[in-house]
Amino acid sequence: MLFIVIEQILNGLVVGAYYILLALGLSLVFSLGGVVNLAHGAFYALGAYLAVTLANAAGFYGALVAAPVAVAAVGMAIEVLFLRRLYQEDAILGLLFTFGLALTAEQVIRLIWGATGLPFWIPPSLGGVLKVGDFLFSNYRLAVLGVAMAAIACTWLLLYKTSFGMVVRAGTSDPEMVRALGIRLRPVLTIIFGLGVGIAGLAGVMSAPLAGVQPAMGTEILTATFVIVVIGGLGSFWGVVLAGILTGIVKGLTVLVYPPAAEAAMYALMVLVLLVRPRGLFGERMDRLEA
Repeated sequence: MLFIVIEQILNGLVVGAYYILLALGLSLVFSLGGVVNLAHGAFYALGAYLAVTLANAAGFYGALVAAPVAVAAVGMAIEVLFLRRLYQEDAILGLLFTFGLALTAEQVIRLIWGATGLPFWIPPSLGGVLKVGDFLFSNYRLAVLGVAMAAIACTWLLLYKTSFGMVVRAGTSDPEMVRALGIRLRPVLTIIFGLGVGIAGLAGVMSAPLAGVQPAMGTEILTATFVIVVIGGLGSFWGVVLAGILTGIVKGLTVLVYPPAAEAAMYALMVLVLLVRPRGLFGERMDRLEA
């Protein structure tokens, strides 16, 4: 029984890893730009579909690198051409634009790759299971956890140990001061938007062999992503990470006890956290960027 509990906790952490990667990108974009990106799930789906296409030529590991980079490039182009025009407008316009973008992206995916799901296999090098006594766990799921931890660590280093990260954090808390120092925030926001959607694309690549690749996959996971951001607190890096871990563990253990309640458990956790901490675990008030 103990091994079953451990396995479910690890399975929950794998799901939580996807949530963390998606929520980090969503939180980054909101923190600096004040835009709630309803198209974030579409970039997750795009990463998975690009991985399927690129894997035929570059293999799984090539797709793992190239697909998120391509998603980031697409996101930066959309930010420069369309989204940045809305930063000084009413927030509802950003919501409407990203909502329309999400619907459009899903239909474009259907036109290019078809309406049915596509297979994407676990690479042979990551196949098999880890066996420790009577405990068995998929090598690929362990790899997902490793990639997620590496992505989280790299994002933290970029934001908290570099001069670029210093500008991002300053722009989040006091954009007027940053502009007074002669630093333009628009290019910074473009890079952050690309980073955020690129991380979402990475989550899409890693989830593809386990969750499948189908046009609505971005819509299905977007709600859970918002739940993680709300639990962790808007603008909080470690709040999002902790929220993803907690949610994954709660879902994993609920599947063991009563599987039909797994999704409901996630929302119950959100309600409990908000009753105690209305801004989330580590939420802070963010000033909206006026670039």
